This record gives sequence, C-alpha cells and structure tokens, in this order.
Amino acid sequence: MSFLNYHHLRYFRAIATEGSLTKAARHLKISQSALSVQLRSLEENLGQSLFERKHKALVLTESGRIALEYADSIFRSGEELADLLQNRASRSRSFLRVGAVANLSRNFQLTFLRPLIGREEVELIIHSGTLRELLMQLQNHTLDVVLSNTPVRRDAETGWHSHLLDEQSVSLVGHKTRRMKPFRFPDDLKTTPIVLPSLESSIRTAFDVLMDQTGIRPIIAAEVDDMAMLRLMARETKGVTLVPPVVVKDELENGTLVERHHFPQIKETFYAITPSRRFPNLILRELLTKKK
Repeated sequence: MSFLNYHHLRYFRAIATEGSLTKAARHLKISQSALSVQLRSLEENLGQSLFERKHKALVLTESGRIALEYADSIFRSGEELADLLQNRASRSRSFLRVGAVANLSRNFQLTFLRPLIGREEVELIIHSGTLRELLMQLQNHTLDVVLSNTPVRRDAETGWHSHLLDEQSVSLVGHKTRRMKPFRFPDDLKTTPIVLPSLESSIRTAFDVLMDQTGIRPIIAAEVDDMAMLRLMARETKGVTLVPPVVVKDELENGTLVERHHFPQIKETFYAITPSRRFPNLILRELLTKKK
C-alpha cells in the first residue's frame, strides 16, 4: 500500500464528523477543493471509497466506517502518548455501538451485554429509539447491532440478519396477598383489571386473539408501549399485568410480584439485528458466538 499520510486521516475524520466537505473545510480553514483532493488521495491509497452521497449528504461506506474507527484509534494513541509522558497512561479500547428499541426489556439488554460490562478494554455505546430510526443508523454504519423484539425482513438492498437470541413465554403477574386464591383464567379477568402492552406489541396481538376465543372482554387498566413503564405499572397496580418474566425478574425473585398465570403459547422474542459486512465488529462477533 502507498504511504499513508496522517494529514489525510485528519481531513477524512473531519469530513466524517461534520458530514459535509463544506463544513469540514470551514472547520479546517482550507478550501473545499483542496479538501476534496486530499480525500480523493486517501481513497486512492486505500483502494476504497470512504463516502457515498445520499440526499445531498456524505454518508460513510462500510470501508469508511472501518477507516474512521482506525483514525479515531490513531488519534487516541496520540493522546495516550501524551498521557504516558505525563504519567497518565491509559489503555487502548474497543467500541461496540448498540441500538435498542425503546420498548425492549432493560433486564434483557443487561443480560445480553453483561459479558462486556466491566471489561476495561471495551466501551459500550448504547442508543435507544424506534426500530426504523435504529435501522437507518445501522445502515449508515453508526451502529454495530440493533436489539429488537421483532425480526426484520432481509432483502437485496439491506441484507439484514436477525439472530434469535432468546424467546420467553409471558405471564400474568400481580402482588402476593394473604389468603390469595389461585387465579382462574380466563374467568377472573371479568373482574380483575389488567395492564397490557400496547397494540403494536406482538404479545398483545396474541393475547387479544386468545381473549376473542374465550369470549371475555377484560377490564383494561392501562396500555403501555415501554417495558420499563410496564414493569413500574406491574408494581403499582392492584390487578394483573401481562409481561415477559424477564421484565420483572427482580420483583419475582424478591417476592414483590408473583406469577398468577402462565401462557406457554404466547412468546416474546429477542433478536440481534446485524447487517452483512465485510468487516464485522469483533466484539459483537464474540458476543453472538457466546449466545449460540
């Protein structure tokens, strides 16, 4: 490979950060044409296109994302050199950028990422959002993986892979009381208020089908589209809550809540969604391998 000019990396990093040649040139105080020449020179040396233009914006290609990670690492190494000479040595670190849909169980996220927590050489960057928002970030190479409770369709343009990490049956949970009688499903739902996931949830859809079959219309106390809020509602309500046990794991273990009825036929699924990439994140590969 031709000689790698570190000024080129600095210019490339500025373009990636600013998102456009114009803004990067203004930040670097050089002309846009000169900056374009420097970028083209770096791409020729690497033999890869680092950006593609989308909707008048420059977006990193997969090669660009890899190059940016190395550029960040190189500039961090310079900072570490200064730290070392000033007796403030630090270690080089790897990064894993994780997106999690907003309604995904926090307990499940923690369980999935636990093998990386506490590892000094790994830094986790976690974003929350809608599945659509996170998939756009995944496609633009700003995320390495998206955690979701639904798979996504793979097509020629995106090439998504939906890795099934786990699936859990759901339950009705409620507070333990003195003289508590066994819960009679479905009859007790005629008089017992229930907290449910929102209509967008797959487990809500399956529950509604089951209730239609029984001919009973439950008393709905609340509908919640966020698992963290569903957990809080389960702790506060005097009725029952439909929820995957992992969401209220701590409450079930300490006896704050108890399982009133189990639905083996209704399952919540958990997926890790990744794109097809020539240069996969090694930390992510390690994590997914452990789940197999």
